[in-house]
Amino acid sequence: MSRLTESPAWKALAAHHASIQGCHLRELFATDPQRFERFSLEAAGLFIDYSKNRITADTLALLIQLARDAELPRWTERLLGGDMVNHTEQRAALHTALRAEQSVYFGGRDVLPDVKRVLEHMRRFSDAVRSGNLRGITGKPFTDVVNIGIGGSDLGPAMVTEALRPYGSPELKVHFVSNVDGSHLTDTLSALNPETTLFIVASKTFTTQETLANARSAREWLLNGLRTGSAVSRHFVAVSTNAEEVQRFGIAPNNMFEFWDWVGGRYSLWSAIGLPICIAVGFENFAELLAGARAMDEHFAQAPLEKNGPVILGLLAVWYANFFGTRSHAVLPYDQHLARFPAYLQQLEMESLGKSVDRQGRPVDYQTGVVIWGEPGTNGQHAFFQLLHQGTPLVTADFLVGARAHHPLAAHQRMLVANCLAQTEALMRGRTEDEARAELEARGLKGEALERLLPYQVFPGNRPSTTIVYESLTPRALGALIALYEHKVFVESVILNINAFDQWGVELGKQLAKSLLPELEAPPGGTLSHDASTNGLINYIRARSS
Repeated sequence: MSRLTESPAWKALAAHHASIQGCHLRELFATDPQRFERFSLEAAGLFIDYSKNRITADTLALLIQLARDAELPRWTERLLGGDMVNHTEQRAALHTALRAEQSVYFGGRDVLPDVKRVLEHMRRFSDAVRSGNLRGITGKPFTDVVNIGIGGSDLGPAMVTEALRPYGSPELKVHFVSNVDGSHLTDTLSALNPETTLFIVASKTFTTQETLANARSAREWLLNGLRTGSAVSRHFVAVSTNAEEVQRFGIAPNNMFEFWDWVGGRYSLWSAIGLPICIAVGFENFAELLAGARAMDEHFAQAPLEKNGPVILGLLAVWYANFFGTRSHAVLPYDQHLARFPAYLQQLEMESLGKSVDRQGRPVDYQTGVVIWGEPGTNGQHAFFQLLHQGTPLVTADFLVGARAHHPLAAHQRMLVANCLAQTEALMRGRTEDEARAELEARGLKGEALERLLPYQVFPGNRPSTTIVYESLTPRALGALIALYEHKVFVESVILNINAFDQWGVELGKQLAKSLLPELEAPPGGTLSHDASTNGLINYIRARSS
């Protein structure tokens, strides 16, 4: 057994869970009129209602003790102070420095001047593109920007650009290409004009296989359209740390935007990786995004554990995964502009918490990460909510909703909010057999017809959810929301004694793909050295791909 599961705090939580497992949320609300006030908080402009969770004051006290035993405050100081919290890669995780206003030191050096220098480079460049002062090689202003990246170099900027669509310019469209499937690049470029298209190649090392394949094909498309080799230096920029490879590709040195190895990919949208965001919505709005995240950083650093938004969300995640046995968590934005937010969180949470050994290299005997998924409401209600309400798995959920919308259709927004709140209430309350019987009787059913339908009309309820409300989806609110989840994931990693900042699990597939590629390109026949299934698939595809 691990030290964690053998600890007094963990054992106390296990005993407490056994004592309240059968308690229904209906009862908890009925016996505590102040439950909403007791289990809600404000953090950096976000209102977080976690009262519809299967917890009591005792639960919260025990979870907070678990956090104290894990030395969460000390780990928070280490994170924000630039310590080497990513011990397997010997790196800090200083994404918070990207939105800081005060000096942050790493290795005895203040990194803030470098951050400010790159931000100024981003401001000048994005302003020039948006104003039309920076033009393509034929003298025409850019109308389309194509960001070529993958993982953190795609998911974050793509999500934010879509979320802040109301702040964008109708004269300038930003596109994102990530999949090495040629359909993604081909479909994107099919409607674009090489004369007015700008490419951003986002790769920290400038060696990412999928990104470079797409970048080279994009370069070929551009050169075929413009018939001049010098077009690359005017139509391509890079976000990278590898100046040598960037220049070899043909990108001018002054068109390379720097970032650092203490910026992890899934935490990088605040860096130069956010260049497409700046171009899409303007640098002033990007600065507001940073300000919202900074406000959440300050809340995380300063608020007491009992009223700390990221801490509460992280502890709830540990509580459900390890004591209720949940294996998935739904993120349900009731905001169409947050359609990409669940996909963004999939990388943030599942890459960070998908670990099976602790910081000391020992196998864990507890649950770490869960499956993150979700779609915007109200579409999801007509798709998978049936499982949430009456399915056998217990699925926890976060509901995200704005009090106001950017669009003028106020009646639509009221309907959207009504659906959001109704779903959280229905998941919590359920419907008893007596309530179902009364409703069926009111519809005129009786006798055998009623009894036959009755079991299907009963909802168990007691399904936990958290509701996060923002006034409207401004850049500042979005920045706070993203940082809330960043810190939530860190809290979980500290409690679970795992490294949230490495991702060794994805490397093996990359290595095997490099060896498989030349075999797929070779003619059929010859000896293959893989397992029987992989060998058979290679031969099958080779025979049909020519």
